[in-house]
Amino acid sequence: MIDPWLKGLRISAVKLSGIKAGDKVLDVCCGTGDQVFYYARERAVAYGIDLDPKMIKIAERNRKKSGLNNVSFQVADARNLPFQDDFFDCVSISLALHEKERKVRDGVISEMKRVAKKGGSLVFIDFRVPPAKKLYFYLVKTIERLAGGSHYACFKDYLQQSGLKEILGKNQLGMEKREYTKNGIIEMIKAIN
Repeated sequence: MIDPWLKGLRISAVKLSGIKAGDKVLDVCCGTGDQVFYYARERAVAYGIDLDPKMIKIAERNRKKSGLNNVSFQVADARNLPFQDDFFDCVSISLALHEKERKVRDGVISEMKRVAKKGGSLVFIDFRVPPAKKLYFYLVKTIERLAGGSHYACFKDYLQQSGLKEILGKNQLGMEKREYTKNGIIEMIKAIN
């Protein structure tokens, strides 16, 4: 349902990543696999992992419809990625860190760093903090509140932690490039491993 709304974001993520044909790319917490397909259309070898088997089932169904053969999906915990060290040219995560508890967030980032090649790209996409005080942000905040107690608690903690820049700094990642999209409520950061 939200994939069409995120099309511009997906395209921007590909551009920001700097991937090229033949690169190995992993999208963590891939959900329906939408971002993975954008990487694959650039002729990257694209992987997606998600902890939810239902999401992977949808991603696999979408893969079959797409006809792309440079894509694979699997159920996996982002805190224990089933890949060797220094395997990917780029690792990304979109709109998922704000859903995690602080300790889990740090574990996910640590694993992303582990599986990314030295000099490889790490792309982080999530809500901007401080938020752009626009109607869109209040809509997002309402949706996050409706998602439930622990989900909303994680979102509030993400905001209290000051968002991506602070979280990445805490995890020894510097920002190479930063962009804002979706009327300033979404932040995209590229870091180099």
